Amino acid sequence: MKSLIFFVALLSLLSLATITKSQDATFLYDSCTNETTYTSNSTYQANLNLLLSSLVSNATRNNLNGFYNSSLGLDPDDVHGLFLCRGDVSKNACQNCVALAAKEATQRCPVEKVVVLWYDLCLLRYSNRAFFSTMDQDPGVTLVNTQNIAYEPERFNRLVATTMNDTVTQATSATSGAKKFAVKQVYFNEFLNLYSLVQCTPDLSTSDCNRCLRIAISSLPSCCSQRAGARVLYPSCNIRYETYEFYNTTAVALESPPPPPPVIRAPLPSPVSKPKGKDRVSTVLIVAISIPIGVSIVLFCMGFCFLRRRGRKNRESVEENDGENLPDAQFSSLSQYVLKNENWPAPALSVEKEEARTTYITFSKRELKHK
Repeated sequence: MKSLIFFVALLSLLSLATITKSQDATFLYDSCTNETTYTSNSTYQANLNLLLSSLVSNATRNNLNGFYNSSLGLDPDDVHGLFLCRGDVSKNACQNCVALAAKEATQRCPVEKVVVLWYDLCLLRYSNRAFFSTMDQDPGVTLVNTQNIAYEPERFNRLVATTMNDTVTQATSATSGAKKFAVKQVYFNEFLNLYSLVQCTPDLSTSDCNRCLRIAISSLPSCCSQRAGARVLYPSCNIRYETYEFYNTTAVALESPPPPPPVIRAPLPSPVSKPKGKDRVSTVLIVAISIPIGVSIVLFCMGFCFLRRRGRKNRESVEENDGENLPDAQFSSLSQYVLKNENWPAPALSVEKEEARTTYITFSKRELKHK
């Protein structure tokens, strides 16, 4: 039991040491343009000192998202500056990095007015000209991992290009004022994963951020083909990829925005389940109703056919009748029939019927003559 507790404690210390090391502000590179300089104890130097102090004091504010910019003084002694902390670092680590950068800036670039300092965890920049919300890729710095990829290097290059582009798309989709920062991990083989990171200063527009990062990615094939890792550092943005986990995945997971809600579609109607007893009753009821209806339809059809056939026979019997048994009413509607049978045998008819027959035959003949 004691050995287990010791082992857990040792793992915790090792994890803490790893996290602490990853939060160290390691210096990477500086750019000190000596085209414009200032003199000691000048107004510009006084304004610069005030600006650096303001940047350090604002590095732990909760609403800054690891970014802050400010301006002090009037032309020609105005100074403009900003800091940008890596998107996965804590507020304390951000402040420590900014404080170190502010201290070392005047040591590394003692009289220069245009200065950019890159650290592993932050960027510090100041100038005598306003540069906020402007995309700058000059000066640019490329740092390359000395290790090469020996196994399937071309496939690795393609994976780097695809992954970096996907990471840029994720970073540039951030809402206004949020961190323009994204990381991604992808599988290469059973021994290696690929880790990528991109970031812009939040004051850039989405289009400028996208353009800055795409330019940085486009430089990778010429400088870093088959390399296990590389960084491209610009004043307005930076990119990096490695085959080891170099960022704080826990912090990234906590700060990642929730995925968009899924599209809700109306569910398809499902059959309502009923007790078996009720189903049986319903089936019996349907059969009991359907059978009489079916029988009624059959009987109706049979009756209709019977009546129709009977009516046809009656008409045929009338045509074949010699007139003896025709009623008086039928005489008045069969002029053509009467003419056709003018010479029918005249059995014993009543006087009235005989007169009617003679008169109707005479009328029918006259009618035909007119036609």
